[in-house]
This record gives sequence, C-alpha cells and structure tokens, in this order.
Amino acid sequence: MAPYRYRGALNIGFQLSITVGILIANVLNYFFNKIDGGWGWRLSLGGAMVPALIITVGSLILPDTPNSMIERGQTEEAKAKLKRIRGVDDVDEEFRDLVAASDASKLVEHPWGNLLQRKYRPHLTMAILIPFFQQLTGINVIMFYAPVLFNTIGFEDDASLMSAVITGAVNVGATLVSIYGVDKWGRRFLFLEGGVQMLICQAIVAACIGARFGTNGDPGDLPKWYAVVVVLFICIYVAGFAWSWGPLGWLVPSEIFPLEIRSAAQSINVSVNMLFTFAVAQVFLTMLCHLKFGLFLFFAFFVLIMSIFVYFFLPETKGIPIEEMNRVWRTHWYWSRFVEDLDYPNGGMEMSKGGQGPKNV
Repeated sequence: MAPYRYRGALNIGFQLSITVGILIANVLNYFFNKIDGGWGWRLSLGGAMVPALIITVGSLILPDTPNSMIERGQTEEAKAKLKRIRGVDDVDEEFRDLVAASDASKLVEHPWGNLLQRKYRPHLTMAILIPFFQQLTGINVIMFYAPVLFNTIGFEDDASLMSAVITGAVNVGATLVSIYGVDKWGRRFLFLEGGVQMLICQAIVAACIGARFGTNGDPGDLPKWYAVVVVLFICIYVAGFAWSWGPLGWLVPSEIFPLEIRSAAQSINVSVNMLFTFAVAQVFLTMLCHLKFGLFLFFAFFVLIMSIFVYFFLPETKGIPIEEMNRVWRTHWYWSRFVEDLDYPNGGMEMSKGGQGPKNV
C-alpha cells in the first residue's frame, strides 16, 4: 500500500516496532529480575499475553488492502479503499493496473514451477542468498559474548540483562537511522556501509579478545577500560547491523518479486531465514568451543563475501515502483543475460502523474 517514495521507510517501520518491543521487554525483564523472592520471571513469561492480546484484537479490526480485495472480487470496495489510502479521488490509472496485475496473477497455475524459469533466476538467487547472508553476519555471536564483557565493567549478576538493554537501545537508534536514510541514500549504500562497519568491528573485537582471553578463555586481570573499548565496538557493530542487514534483509526481498511469483518467492525467503536462524543457534556453542575468538573472524569472512555480493550483484531499488522493478534486472550488467525484453512484452511500467500509481507504457 505504501507510496513508492516512502516504501523503504514504512517497511522498516515494521523492523522498528520489533526493536522497540525487544527493548521494552528487556527493560521490563531487568526490573522484574530485581523483585524479591525470585518470582519476577512469572511476570516476564505471563506478560507475553499482553502483546498477544493486542495482536489478536488488532487482527479483528485490521482493514484489507486494495490488492486483497481485488483478488477476492471486491472491486468497488477496493477502489474506495485505494482512494482513502492515497488521499485523492483520481486513482483510476493505478486501480486499472492493480486489476490487470491481479488478472495476470490468476493465470499463473504453478508459481513454484515458474520460480525456476530462467527469467526469475535473479529473484530466486536473492530469495535464497539475502536471508542466508543475514544470518551469517555474526549478530548471534555478538549477543552471546555481550554478557561476559559487560560483566567485566561492573554489571555483575545483571550483566546479561543490562547488556540486552544497552544493545537493544543501540538497535532502536540505528533502526531510526535506517528509516531516515533508506529512501535518501539507497539500499546499496546502507548494505555496503553496514558491511564495512561490521567487518572492521568484528576484526577489532577478535583481536582484543584474542589478545586478552587467548584460547583458554582466562583474561587474567582485565582492566575495565579494555572491556569498555570492546563493548563500544560491539555497540558500533550492532548499529551497523541494525541499519543495514537487519531491516534490509527483509525490505529488499519484499520489493523485488513480481506478483506472479511473490507468494512462492517470499515463502522461500522466510524459510531460508528461519532455517539458518535455527542452524546458527544450534552450532554456535560447538563452534565457539573449537574456534574461540576465531569465531569472530569466521563471521567477518562471510560479511566480506556478502558485501562483495551486494556490490556486484544487487541493483539499487530505491524509488522504483514494485510494478516497474523488472527494469532493474534488464539493465543490470549480469542479470540482464537472464531477463530480456521479451520476458516483459508490455514494456514495463512507469509512474502516473503525481507519482503514486503506475501506468502501462
């Protein structure tokens, strides 16, 4: 539903809501832990019913999108809803394109099979590699190490909860930066800047921990300033992730899939993300025991690989309507060999007057 000029910021608003929710939960957990008698965990666990209740009630009053209404044959209601969303009465061109796109999608009988067609090779590649790389940024490593490092600078028994609060606050702040800049600076810039930032921070943290902890995990008498420096770079790393691969790992896949393969491609995107979230969580401790501080270098290597991948293979999608997204593949130095003009006989789309709705050309 979002106007293409603000699609990135509004989409990342979803990620912002998640990070704010995580921060609120972390703050509540920190104070619940201080309740005498040790029963605060019951509030943390039972309190989860509050957002669950909000979601349940909200789902009952959440309005449908024009696309969904058109798919179910409610064309008049869809047009009225589109007028309300855009704030203007002249939505005829955009509405016709939505209807045409819906009609075309209904002709697609095998979206999973179509996803394997040559012209959808770039879409399938992004649906797999972006979530794969997102989980190999090493964000889990940082979150696991944070409690130990915060403990050395005086947080004692509350180290894990306080570290979650601090990194959660950094997460929220950096997501706000992403919302501000994603439609100004572009997706590629944030991906690449965040990748460089994470790479440098992981190398520094690995060097600092390797120098003091070694391979036996005993830092000896670790000065507080030393731990403060390490924690600072951890926060810088979290910021780099939170304004790049964190939100963009969801934003970019959501805006590059054409309607005829969108459901199948998004399913693959989410499935790959969940699969590697599970896999990294399962093997992390084993890898940590064997690689020690080298685990930071392991993930730094993948950050380097994913940054190179973005630089050469991910086109910029800023300010491009979803209906017109096929042109970024046709003009790309590599993907153009898979996507040709014959694959889109209508010639693509361009935005109608006012910049809100697309029109066929």
